[in-house]
Amino acid sequence: MSNAGIDYGLGKTNIDTKTGIRFGVIQANHVGQAWYEDSEAHYSFHCPHCGGGPLKKGSDAKRCPHCYKVIDSDRDFDNLDPDFFFYKKEGYKCFQKGEDPDIFVEKSPYFTYAQFCSPCAPGACSMESELDEPLPSNKCYCLGHDWFEDGKAPYTVYSVKTGKVVEPQLTA
Repeated sequence: MSNAGIDYGLGKTNIDTKTGIRFGVIQANHVGQAWYEDSEAHYSFHCPHCGGGPLKKGSDAKRCPHCYKVIDSDRDFDNLDPDFFFYKKEGYKCFQKGEDPDIFVEKSPYFTYAQFCSPCAPGACSMESELDEPLPSNKCYCLGHDWFEDGKAPYTVYSVKTGKVVEPQLTA
């Protein structure tokens, strides 16, 4: 891809201000099951009667502090969907909001050069749209090869530490 896109974030949003590296975005279905196996789900508990919250699950949530109705934490919080998923290990800091299919990579030991995915994520870059010619303005954090089922990322992976290309460790 040769079109760098437009930075609707004007260099101020979805960017690591310390390094100048932008957040990378990729759809969770491109990463596969690894994301859901390794990331942690986060839940918010709200009163099933009035919607007030967030509440603490367990013994602290016996009565809603907003409507004062009794809450049965075992029954009332049974079928919750996660608010978001996050992963913060091995130099990565990533999240995916609730029903949004996109994973945002805020920190990583790796980067790639990709097209801006604005206006939906102003200033971030889409790892699914790698640039043919690297542009410093389009440098974004990315997931390493080991996140993908075939052991190879669908874009060129560079080391943040060295700036050099990181080859996939394919096994026979």
